[in-house]
Amino acid sequence: MKTLLALLLLPATAQAATVSDWPLPVPAGSAQPNLSLSPDGDRLLSWIERRKEGGHRLVFARQGNTQKWSAPRTITEGDNWFVNWADFPALQALPDGSLWAHTLVKSAQATYAYDVRLFASRDGGTTWTATAAVHDDGTPTEHGFASLWPQGRDGLGIAWLDGRHTGGGHDHGGHGGAGAMSLRAAVFGADGKKRVEHELDARTCDCCQTDAALSDDGLLLAYRDRAEGEIRDIAVARFDGKAWSAPVTVHADRWMMPACPVNGPAIAARGRQAWVAWYTAAGGMPSIRIAASDDAGRRFGPMKEIARGEAQHGRVDLAANATGVWVSWLQESAGRQSVWLARYSPDLAAEHFRLKVADLTGRGRGTGFPRLQLGDGSAWLAWTEIVSGEPRLRGPGSAPDCTQWYGIGLWIMVMPPHRTLVRRDKAAAQGEGAAPAQAR
Repeated sequence: MKTLLALLLLPATAQAATVSDWPLPVPAGSAQPNLSLSPDGDRLLSWIERRKEGGHRLVFARQGNTQKWSAPRTITEGDNWFVNWADFPALQALPDGSLWAHTLVKSAQATYAYDVRLFASRDGGTTWTATAAVHDDGTPTEHGFASLWPQGRDGLGIAWLDGRHTGGGHDHGGHGGAGAMSLRAAVFGADGKKRVEHELDARTCDCCQTDAALSDDGLLLAYRDRAEGEIRDIAVARFDGKAWSAPVTVHADRWMMPACPVNGPAIAARGRQAWVAWYTAAGGMPSIRIAASDDAGRRFGPMKEIARGEAQHGRVDLAANATGVWVSWLQESAGRQSVWLARYSPDLAAEHFRLKVADLTGRGRGTGFPRLQLGDGSAWLAWTEIVSGEPRLRGPGSAPDCTQWYGIGLWIMVMPPHRTLVRRDKAAAQGEGAAPAQAR
């Protein structure tokens, strides 16, 4: 069951939160939601639907300041997709008004043999055209965990994990095969043709998400490295539009992990400031950490531990605006998961608040990766819930046979002392798909 959450931010002196409903134009049975913002601040929601005749389609809708959703539009569809709880499509709007999205398509029978396919629209999403190939190695290996970003006014940057050196032996557990997963990036022009491609790191963690953010001094790309001795710490590379810098380690956790934890970092930037949040189990204890940079990712200051203990599940996301730095993450205790949210000052010295947003129905991989965005004075979260193994609505005032997907809205506001937190939950729609083996 999909659940989306919206937070409306008012002044930084906010002391309590109130929840309101946020209806969404997504049918039951949908999965893999993602959130992004257009240059003008509109919310872009994408998701995967199962087709009645088999296969899947990637769909999106847009919501502006009027709070009215556009009619959902299909980006692309097919019957040979790789649909996955941890590796999911993204949608990116560029300053020239074009829209770009990627999907994952099987390239051979092996479980993790799939390619990244890129599509572009120049009419607001009415029609979509496949671009030139993202990668042209032609190997039946894994290519995924992609991040998209605007490269100038009408170009698109894309980074992905690339298995061409693994010889098809990648298994998400023992990391078999002839070589390691690598990190690659490319830039596409407005004509959909690839301009340039680079290998950024020849040895990375196999199945942890990448994330990208634009600073005033270039694009910052965060990922989980894989150093000798199976050390899996977080690194950041910077692209100034012409060349990539050598990756820098955000913090030397020295986490020795023999298999991929399926738990990538998140990055945000404003001006020359940047922040990275991540999960680690260094020292044998799970924790959620964050670190800040004041020189556009060239160096990071001391890490701050946000949460620690066996309940920490990771799956972080991160966003920043004038009010501070926002971090979301999952916890799981006694078989029950919950989504948490905290806001910090830009220097991370002050925690403005910490809030358990919701208890989730579902556990393990089924709840996916909550996605966080800020805009229009609001913070929006999307995540997955599973109810009785079936797509359905739940919550006060919702009809069990309703085919519309609903979320919840939460806004932070100053309240008199006698006012308290009011929360009403609504949700719908379960995800699906083969999942890579999770080490935790």
